[in-house]
Amino acid sequence: MFIPGVFRVLNGKVPPALKQTQLVSRLRNASWRARFQIRACSTNSAPFHLHEDSLELDYDGKSVHFNYVWLRDHCRSASSYNAKTNQRNVDTAGIDLNIRPENLTVQGDNLILTWPGGHVSKYSLSWLAENSYERWKQHTVQPRILWNSDIYNNSSITSAKWDKFMSCDDEVKKFLQNYLLYGIAFVEDVPATVEATEAVTRRVSLIRETTYGRMWCFTSDFSRGDTAYSQLALDRHTDTSYFQEPCGIQVFHCLKHDGTGGRTLLVDGFYAAEKLHQQSPENFKLLANVPIRHEYIETTGDHQNHMIGIGPLLNVYPWNNELYMIRYNNYDRSVIDTVPHDVVQRWYVAHRELTTELRQPENELWLKLTPGKVIFIDNWRVMHGRESFTGVRQLCGCYLTRDDVLSKARFFGLQA
Repeated sequence: MFIPGVFRVLNGKVPPALKQTQLVSRLRNASWRARFQIRACSTNSAPFHLHEDSLELDYDGKSVHFNYVWLRDHCRSASSYNAKTNQRNVDTAGIDLNIRPENLTVQGDNLILTWPGGHVSKYSLSWLAENSYERWKQHTVQPRILWNSDIYNNSSITSAKWDKFMSCDDEVKKFLQNYLLYGIAFVEDVPATVEATEAVTRRVSLIRETTYGRMWCFTSDFSRGDTAYSQLALDRHTDTSYFQEPCGIQVFHCLKHDGTGGRTLLVDGFYAAEKLHQQSPENFKLLANVPIRHEYIETTGDHQNHMIGIGPLLNVYPWNNELYMIRYNNYDRSVIDTVPHDVVQRWYVAHRELTTELRQPENELWLKLTPGKVIFIDNWRVMHGRESFTGVRQLCGCYLTRDDVLSKARFFGLQA
């Protein structure tokens, strides 16, 4: 569609009506800045700079910026914010998108803004700095220690003990700190029953019920349409990649094994992804931007399921490029039909490089799960697998809700 006015603007020819609109806007802005500066200059301290749509603060030697609509939206006055429920009262959609403060003062550590209509907002300068984009761009959401087998084994991490874990909050806090840092944590001396396993998991979080049930107990009987219900070896993978939101935490407890083999494999997916990021940043970026389908189809007995989850293999926060989830399961990856033909080859190259790093022997942590030892695995980070086995091997476990695990960690004052 040909729009003459737009065409003339793009070519540097501004229509007379638009020229008049721009002139009026500039006059209004100039008038506002003049009025604002006169009032603001009356303050004793003014670590700020005024812009057309934002305020720039110099705080602790750093420059931070705040949009005026953002400032009004984040007002913490009683009429704008409910301090008892920590919820917003102000109607964001009702804020004038061209709003500007009429007056600004700085009193001690507080920035005070007066808005058109007389509403007053008061912000702590430290609170503003803490919640600025500039800080969060440099901020790590969740500190982690990335590991290979040597790093983990040399860390001398201790497991929690059943009796103390069930009665002492400090033991739970230490357990959660290990879990957050390494993506795995253990509780030992747990009675080898489903009931005790459920009890120890509930000290950490709510159990997430899925198509596999709330608590599951399985052996190699092919009772479900999944390779896990066999004696075959399993390569490293994350679980429930076919859920739109994969389960956050996986719990395993080996109740019995009369046979050989069956060791558990653990690989820090974030360690391998960081290696990829250092060696081939473009391949890392590709795996973080291309969505892939994972699919689970089951027609076994009474179980009829068809689940599809879509997302990139690597998930990063866009503001700081921090990796927060890896979705890697070659068993359940579906037909690749979400990738343009001219990108497919590059995706396979990137996938191969990540897989090669994941399969480096030095990145593999092998351990034997025995009755009494319960393992908690961050399913968004640490991959698991197993070697083939003989005999009867019975495991129980469950999935936990990630949000509730992180909530409990924050309750203990941990960064999560």
